[in-house]
Parts: sequence; C-alpha cells; structure tokens
Amino acid sequence: MLRYVDVLVSFQEVPDEISLCINISNCPCHCEGCHSPYLAEDIGEPLGYWTLDHLIKSNKGISCVCFMGGDSEPEWIATLAFRIRRNFPELKIAWYSGRQYIPDNLPLKHFDYIKIGPYIPKLGGLDKETTNQIMYKVQDNQLINITYRFRHDFKSSL
Repeated sequence: MLRYVDVLVSFQEVPDEISLCINISNCPCHCEGCHSPYLAEDIGEPLGYWTLDHLIKSNKGISCVCFMGGDSEPEWIATLAFRIRRNFPELKIAWYSGRQYIPDNLPLKHFDYIKIGPYIPKLGGLDKETTNQIMYKVQDNQLINITYRFRHDFKSSL
C-alpha cells in the first residue's frame, strides 16, 4: 500500500483548479535535483480509502485531488482515483508521475490530468519551454498536451 507524507492545497499544480496535493513516498524515480528527495524513502502514513476520504472532507473548497507520486504502485493510484470519481464526482483527479510514460494498463477514464516526466535540472519544470515533462488533460479517453498552460508567456497573454 502507498504511504503519504503530507498534503497541501495548491493553485499552481493543475490549471484552473484548487488542488489537494498528496505527497506520496517510496518514489522509485530518484530524479537528480528532486525538490523533495525525502519522498524516495518509504515513510509516512498508509494511504487507504478512509484516509483519502478524510483528507478530501477536511479540505473544503478544493476542486481537484492531485497525487504527487505513486510510481511504485500505479494500480493503487488508479484504484484511489476510481474511488474519488465514484464518491466525489464533483472533483477533478490528477496524477503527477516521474516516469517517462503512462502505464499501458492505466485506465485513463479515472483521471482528468496526468503529468509525466522526471525532473531534469537543465531542462527545467513545466514552466520552461525546454522541459521534458508533459501535462496532459484527459478528455474522452484521449490525452491532450496542455503543458503550454504553465508558461508565463501564456499566462500574461490572458
């Protein structure tokens, strides 16, 4: 079972959403320059159904749940996403993965957003034109690249 270390509410991880970001430990990616290297350790509290429901209910005003990590157990991430979809249909669901690909057996219908790609310091994060990371919006079981939404030049043109 996955373990989570902490949560935070963010306005910048998913465009146009107020996201409850759940930081998941035991990350197998070990990206150079990772902003949260402690998440590579198998630490924290188990992230089960009851805990997930409690975290959501304790954070009124959110519009999205964003799993930050979980690459060691993508099947469990999909199971938790399904639970959110069923029990909290008003919420969007996002997954930030450090992998370079989306697992073939991941049911896209459980997600609204998926970010893939390891952090590579010289390429930068989602806000850099040089990034290797990609943020997808899942629509009709298709992946639409919306990475451009994180760039400052896009935001200033609104």
